[in-house]
Amino acid sequence: MTTETSKYLRPAVLSRITGLELRARLVVEGFVSGQHRSPYHGYSVEFAEHREYVSGDDIRHIDWRVYGRADRYYIKQYEEETNLRTHILLDCSSSMRYPEHERDGRMTKFEYAATVAASLAFLLVHQGDAVGLMMFDNGVRADMPPASSMAHLRGLIAALETARLERPTEMKAVLDRLAGQLRRRSLVVLISDLLADPVQVTRALEQFRFNRHDVIVMHVLDQDERTFPFQDNVLFEGLEQPELQLFSDPQQLRAAYLEALDGFVRSLRDACIDHRIDYVGLSTGEGMDVALRQYLASRAAMRK
Repeated sequence: MTTETSKYLRPAVLSRITGLELRARLVVEGFVSGQHRSPYHGYSVEFAEHREYVSGDDIRHIDWRVYGRADRYYIKQYEEETNLRTHILLDCSSSMRYPEHERDGRMTKFEYAATVAASLAFLLVHQGDAVGLMMFDNGVRADMPPASSMAHLRGLIAALETARLERPTEMKAVLDRLAGQLRRRSLVVLISDLLADPVQVTRALEQFRFNRHDVIVMHVLDQDERTFPFQDNVLFEGLEQPELQLFSDPQQLRAAYLEALDGFVRSLRDACIDHRIDYVGLSTGEGMDVALRQYLASRAAMRK
C-alpha cells in the first residue's frame, strides 16, 4: 500500500501533519506516552502482551510456544512498541453516507471521517506508536486491537475501504462495551457525526475518563448540516429512518434548525470541556489538512 493507492491516505493531508506528534495528555502506565522509552528503569524492552500475527510481521517475533498450544501464530509485543496505545472509534452508521445524491465530487461524512482516521493512524504508526480501529453502527463491524507495524496499518486501511454503511447507530451501547474492555490506559479518538442523544453520548464518554483514558471527540458534520443552504422546496429523508420524510420550504425552517443545531453542538462541546475531553468540530466543507494541523499544533502547544 502506498499513499497513492488508498483514497483515505491523501498525500496533501499527510505532508502537512507529518512531524506533529500526537501525545496523550495523561501519564500512561507510569510514563509519558509517545516518548518511546521503557517505563521500567534498567530495561530497554519489556514484554507486554501477545497479539495475533498479521501478514508482513517479522516472523522473528512469533511466540512458537503459544503456537504449539493454540495452533495459531501470535507476535510478542514489548513496552517500547506500545508506549502510546490509541483506539480510533469510527462511526460507520448509515447517517454517515450523507450526501449520497448529487455530490459533485464532495466527500461524504464517512469519507471525510475515514480520511481523518487513516491520517491519524499513519501519523501514530510512523512515530512508533500502536493504533487500533473499531468501526461501529448499532454493533461493532470491525475491531482491530492496537499495533504499530506497517502491515497492521495496511489492514486498517483495508478495513476502512470495505466499510458498509447500512445500519443505524447505537452509540452508547458500543461505547459502553469498549469502555468495559479497555484495561490499560489509552488514547481514545471518537470520530462521528454524533447524531444521538447528547446526554447518553456524554455519559458513555464519562466512563473512559473515569478509567483515566485520554479522549478526543472529532465531531464531523457535512457543510449542509452546519449551514442549511437550501433555497427551494425540498424533500428531507431520514438516512437511518427512511420512513421519516418532510417536504417543506427550507427558508421557513432555517432559523429554528440553526438554533437547534447550535444548542446541540454547544451541549456536546460544553460536556466535553467539563470532563476534560478534547472536542474538535469538523466540517466537510473545510480543508482537512488545515483542521488537523491546527488541532495537532494546539494540542502539542498545550503539552509544553
